[in-house]
Amino acid sequence: MIAPEGWVFVWVPVGLGAGSLWLGWPWLGWPLIAIGLFSLFFFRDPRRSCDQPANVACSPADGRVILVGDAPADLVARGLPRQISVFMSVFDVHVNRAPVDGTLVEYHYNPGRKISAFKDKASSVNEQNLSTWEGPAGRIALKQIAGLVARRIVFDHDLEDTVRRGDRIGLIRYGSRVDVFLPDSAEILVEKGDRVQAGRSPLAVLTAVDAS
Repeated sequence: MIAPEGWVFVWVPVGLGAGSLWLGWPWLGWPLIAIGLFSLFFFRDPRRSCDQPANVACSPADGRVILVGDAPADLVARGLPRQISVFMSVFDVHVNRAPVDGTLVEYHYNPGRKISAFKDKASSVNEQNLSTWEGPAGRIALKQIAGLVARRIVFDHDLEDTVRRGDRIGLIRYGSRVDVFLPDSAEILVEKGDRVQAGRSPLAVLTAVDAS
């Protein structure tokens, strides 16, 4: 499957490339076609399912875990002091998925800057959003963060929308990262350097004390 947002990035360069070849401009046509084919790869949207108990939060993003540690002060104040960050390269699937069943209870967007998503300060200064979800397993928050070459964050939901674990919540175009914020009592299941997949890989166990 292909994410709906991706088709324009496939057909426009492919169409322009084909037209360029027809006009006898292979130096332009083939690079445009290559861009369209890469976009077809980049916007892939494979079916995923998280075969874990209901109180397990699954990864919202494909990529590599680059941080397992303490959350920023504003998230600590919200009762979500633990942070897991997943970096997505341009070769990873960029569709983001809900880590738990829940209802969107808070959402903020900040246009911000575009520095490398590997850097710690990207979590506070880059273009990003913060979505907070509440459900049977407890409360969890996510940041979709644009990276150095990311051009747009896509978020699919409005306040009070409900999702099931593994449902699509949006995507980020090109290199980027997703931060996950968890309660102090969460049992973290991943380490820095681990590879994870959105909607499939378990990140943490949310204990009964966090249930709403």
